[in-house]
Amino acid sequence: MIKKIFITLMALATLTVANAQDAKEIYRQGKALYDAKKYDEALPKFKTAAAKGNKKAQYRMGRCYAKGRGVEKDKKAAFQWYTKSAKQDYAKAQYALGKCYLKGKGTPADQQKAKTWLKRAVKNPKGGDEILQEIRKEAAEGEEDAKAILQLIGK
Repeated sequence: MIKKIFITLMALATLTVANAQDAKEIYRQGKALYDAKKYDEALPKFKTAAAKGNKKAQYRMGRCYAKGRGVEKDKKAAFQWYTKSAKQDYAKAQYALGKCYLKGKGTPADQQKAKTWLKRAVKNPKGGDEILQEIRKEAAEGEEDAKAILQLIGK
């Protein structure tokens, strides 16, 4: 009995790893198409990988909806995809989600939630430094939204 349970658990673990690798490869293919501005071809790849839980694909789905790339612009759909990715600790999605709350894009504006997500983004050990650097650069160039974000997060 214990042997059967062990074999079943090992099979499930193998399937989980294979599914994650599969989603990563599908995302990679979609990203290459996106970078080549083939948004209509990239979107189904992103959608497949996102449905498998790939946080980068979920973020890209949000970008597609926010920018109208491969789909009609839809701020609510963008917000929903950013949320899924941000909850998986993806810094770019956390930043995008914070901006959605700040501006009321796809959700009612909420300064406290904006502050929470923006702080999470810049403190994220995987990408937060780059995000903060970009915000500071934009603020130095006179970008008002970037200045407001720096003030909001106390940087």
